[in-house]
Amino acid sequence: MPGRLVARLAAVALRLPAVRPGPVRVTRDIPVRARDGVVLRTDHYAPGDLPAPTVLIRTPYGRGGPLRLLGRLLAARGRHAVIQACRGTGGSGGTFAPLVHERDDGVDTLDWLRRQPWWSGALGMFGVSYQGFAQWALAADAGEDLRAMVAVVTASSTRDSTYAGESFALDTVLTWAELLHAQTVPRLARQWELKRGQPRLAAALDHLPLDRADRVATGVTIPFFQEWLRHHDPDAAYWRSRVFADRVARVRAPVVMVTGWHDIFLPAQLDDHATLRAAGARPRLVIGPWTHGSPGLFVAALREGLAWLDEHLGGSADRRAGSGVGRGARAADGRRPAEGSGAPVRLHVGGADGGWRDLPDWPPPATDTPWHLHPEGELATRPSNPSAPDEFRYDPADPTPSLGGPLLVAKRAGPVDNRHVEARPDVLTYTSAPLTEALEVIGAVRAEIHVRSELAYLDVYVRLCDVDRRGRSRNVCDGLVRVAPGRFAADGSGALRVPVPLWPTAYRFAAGHRVRVQVAGGAHPRWARNPGSGEPLGAAVTLRAGWRQVLHDPTHPSALWLPTVHTAPRSVQFE
Repeated sequence: MPGRLVARLAAVALRLPAVRPGPVRVTRDIPVRARDGVVLRTDHYAPGDLPAPTVLIRTPYGRGGPLRLLGRLLAARGRHAVIQACRGTGGSGGTFAPLVHERDDGVDTLDWLRRQPWWSGALGMFGVSYQGFAQWALAADAGEDLRAMVAVVTASSTRDSTYAGESFALDTVLTWAELLHAQTVPRLARQWELKRGQPRLAAALDHLPLDRADRVATGVTIPFFQEWLRHHDPDAAYWRSRVFADRVARVRAPVVMVTGWHDIFLPAQLDDHATLRAAGARPRLVIGPWTHGSPGLFVAALREGLAWLDEHLGGSADRRAGSGVGRGARAADGRRPAEGSGAPVRLHVGGADGGWRDLPDWPPPATDTPWHLHPEGELATRPSNPSAPDEFRYDPADPTPSLGGPLLVAKRAGPVDNRHVEARPDVLTYTSAPLTEALEVIGAVRAEIHVRSELAYLDVYVRLCDVDRRGRSRNVCDGLVRVAPGRFAADGSGALRVPVPLWPTAYRFAAGHRVRVQVAGGAHPRWARNPGSGEPLGAAVTLRAGWRQVLHDPTHPSALWLPTVHTAPRSVQFE
């Protein structure tokens, strides 16, 4: 089927704006030479020979599949689409080292673009996940040429997501390492492994020591996996050149961010949004009921991204002259306005009759309401009373399992029934009485858990759930914090006050439902189990079990804070 017809049919099927008629010329495997001589293989989807805005996508996942469709959709809309394989992937030379070369390779690619006869002086960028990291690596250096960015389930920094709560996001990191390696093996072998349910990866996620897990999963040593096990320190020099958060405020182009409530990078992406807002920018933010790889996310990213590029990228070479006329005109502060793009924030409220909401900013005004932990598994808004602590024993040889939530693999991610894990003796649950009216929460969720522990090394995991009338408990959001000697001060009784930031959320608990809080010692393999021994992350093999106490008395008022919205904004349809 001709590529142009595929693009037109896709536009109709996905309810995208109509594509323009006309041929699209595709040139594949163009050699773009980086400053160190490495050749970066690049595909060009051209709407013709005349200068027109260019959209750059740099990717480690190959230049085929959905990117071919995106290239044609962009070209059919009058853009030059340039899709480049990051070094060491997709036919490009060199060795892939995550985040190391993306700034320099991006700058070199932009220099190459500027020398092309079809270059108009207007650049847009589009990227999902790692492709978005590559955008942030280049964005501050692209200067006035950068007119628009589309950042989908991504962020300027991977460090805090890798070590969320100062633990280690084992499932995400090892699964990603296996996925990248799988691109180098024969297709039939890969399909066979997927059909078998990836038993090697499953075994690797349970393997100790962790510095051998990459070989169990792939048969080879993955350099970046080994490095990430070693460079855990947040102040390590290793991360300074691999984190681009300090460059976000310098980006002058309009940015649209698309993400999901159960995405692995959601907190980091919202940090980028806050940085842009503090710098005076007006980014658009769309948060849906999606996981990192869900199909609905892909459709929403296309709709939002193509519309954003249409609005802010302009369409002709006259932008090279900087006339400032029309949709691309700059405001007095040098930033492009976001008129016409709809509300600055559109988000989906999960749960009962939530629907889509348009908001003027993130987060919306809300009241931080404490829900206190009480004896006998009660959760209530009234303050704590004198009471004995609850206890459980955490054994890293039988670690508390993770269920659903923000994971890299869509089919295992998102909301699930938690009753199986809540029945374990190493999980404490605190549940409210049935709600007399709907409860809506939108914003950052946090907890403070007061704990005593037999061991000095432990994790504190907290999950918020919605319990329906049938008793099904579905996860809304969660978070984990790793405790080590000296990180949190102990009081005279030996209790530690551990603050636990949970994933942000927008959720409506129905009347008659109950609010539940889980407290546990881990969620493996989403986060690497805490061995309790204090051994280094990659080398730990000694597993020490121990008792934990969760306190909930007036001196130690363990609680979860919910950002409660009292007046719900109007619901809208997602177009």
